[in-house]
Amino acid sequence: MTMAHVGAVVASVMGVMAILLHSSIHRIEEGHLAVYYRGGALLTGPNGPGYHIMLPFITTFRSVQTTLQTDEIKNVPCGTSGGVMIYFDRIEVVNMLVPLAVVDIVKNYTADYDKTLIFNKIHHELNQFCSVHTLQEVYIELFDIIDENLKTALQKDLNVMAPGLTIQAVRVTKPKIPESIRRNFELMEAEKTRLLITAQTQKVVEKEAETERKKAIIEAQKLAQVAEIHFQQKVMEKETEKRISEIEDAAFLAREKAKADAEYYTAAKFAESNMLKLTPEYLELMKYQAIAANSKIYFGQDIPNMFVEGSNSHPKSGRPPTFSTADPDHKEQPQGL
Repeated sequence: MTMAHVGAVVASVMGVMAILLHSSIHRIEEGHLAVYYRGGALLTGPNGPGYHIMLPFITTFRSVQTTLQTDEIKNVPCGTSGGVMIYFDRIEVVNMLVPLAVVDIVKNYTADYDKTLIFNKIHHELNQFCSVHTLQEVYIELFDIIDENLKTALQKDLNVMAPGLTIQAVRVTKPKIPESIRRNFELMEAEKTRLLITAQTQKVVEKEAETERKKAIIEAQKLAQVAEIHFQQKVMEKETEKRISEIEDAAFLAREKAKADAEYYTAAKFAESNMLKLTPEYLELMKYQAIAANSKIYFGQDIPNMFVEGSNSHPKSGRPPTFSTADPDHKEQPQGL
C-alpha cells in the first residue's frame, strides 16, 4: 500500500471520528434541561446547562426550558351564543416548568407538552366561554375577565394533569368581529360616549349648583352666627348694665338704710337722754336759765327796784317775763345775769 493510500485512509478515519465526535458532543443553555432518547425510549437522567457527550446516532436529546416562557396562540376562532364567529388574533400564556417535573411531563406529553397542555386547552376553554355568552358580553361587558378565567381554568387542569407546570398570566387581545357589527359597536360606543359626556356635563352643572347652594348656606350661617354673636353681646351688655344698676341700687339702699338707722338711733338715744334728763331739778334749772337769758337789769335813782318790761310780760305770750332792777346811784347799764 502506497503512502497515498495510507494518507487517504487516515484522513477518512479522522473525518469519521470528527463526525462522530461532533454528533456526540452537545451544549445545553442556561435555564434548560436536556432529556435523552435512546432508540425512541426516554432516559430518566436529564442533564443541566453545559457541554455533554452522548452516543452518536443512537441517542438523541431535546432541550426543555425551565424558566419563564411565553407561548403565543394566534388566530383562535370562537363562536358566541348568538352564532357570530369571532377571532382572537393573539393570546399569550406565560408559564414555567419546574426542573423536577421535566421528565414526567415529557414522558406523558412529549417535549412539545405546551401544544397539548396549553395550546389545545386555550382553544377549548375559550370556545367554552364564548358559547355561553353573547357577542356584547364577549366583546365589551365580560372582556376584562376572559384572561383571568382562562388562567384559572388552565391551572385547575394542570394541577391534575401536569403538576409542576404553572400558569403565571394570560393576556388576550381584542377579538376581530365582522365589519358590519363592528361599525354598529362603534356607533353604539359613540352614542354611549355622547351620553356619558352629557351625563358628566349634567353632573358638573349639578355640582356647581350644589356648590353655590352650599356657599349660600355657609354665608347665611355665617351671617346668622354673626347676628347671634351681636345679639348675645347686646344681651350681655344689657345684663351687665342691669347688674350694675342693681348693685348701685342695693348700695344706695344700704347707704340710705344705714343713714336712716343712724338717724333713728341718734333720735332714739336723744329721746332716751331727754327722758333721763326730765327730772324736777333739771326742769327748774332750765327755767332759771331761760329767765336769765331773756332778762335785763337796770340801775338808777328813778326806776323801781324791780319791774317787768315789754310785751314779754303778757301772761298769754308763752314766754317768761323780763325782770329789771334799778340802782338810783348809777346810770342805765344792761347786764345779763
